[in-house]
Amino acid sequence: MTPSYTNSFSGKGVFPSRYAFTLLIPFRNIFLSPNQLLKRLDLREDHVVLEIGPGPGYFSTHVAKRLTYGRLVLLDIQQEMLDYAKKRLDKKKVTNVDYRLTDGHCLDLEDSVFDRIFMVTVLGEVDNKDGYLEDIHRILKEDGILSISELAGDPDKLSLAEVQSLVSAHGFAVKDVFGSRFNYTVNFTKRTTAP
Repeated sequence: MTPSYTNSFSGKGVFPSRYAFTLLIPFRNIFLSPNQLLKRLDLREDHVVLEIGPGPGYFSTHVAKRLTYGRLVLLDIQQEMLDYAKKRLDKKKVTNVDYRLTDGHCLDLEDSVFDRIFMVTVLGEVDNKDGYLEDIHRILKEDGILSISELAGDPDKLSLAEVQSLVSAHGFAVKDVFGSRFNYTVNFTKRTTAP
């Protein structure tokens, strides 16, 4: 995900931080509500969760509040998005969150740390998809879940077939699929045997 700050509001590529406020409109619930996402993630209160590309934190508050004894790590390539999310979460007195800036080329995080890793309308924006997925495989616990959601209207949206093929090529197996071909979440686990 190489930042391109010349992108328009509806163009392909990294979503510009100057339009972050538009990602907070309740209309988004039609496509995927925070409560729907929580059910799909199947979180326990002690999980350690990584959200890749949280933007202004539309889902972050709900996820962090579910993690009574756990932690949420927000990872983004735009410091402005992390600052926006932090301001929102601080205002709601959510304190179990860490904020990490990434260069968009690799995930410089420890091995086998996360119980859940999720991204919503992000994978299509990632330039180095193969490298990211290799890193995700490395940092996800053996019994962890990688959850990818894609929604209608996103100019970078990948089809369900594209996501399944791409992610499966990196040592993952499909666990669950929710929604429709227009708005879906697909959960993956680490594959225990060769494909």
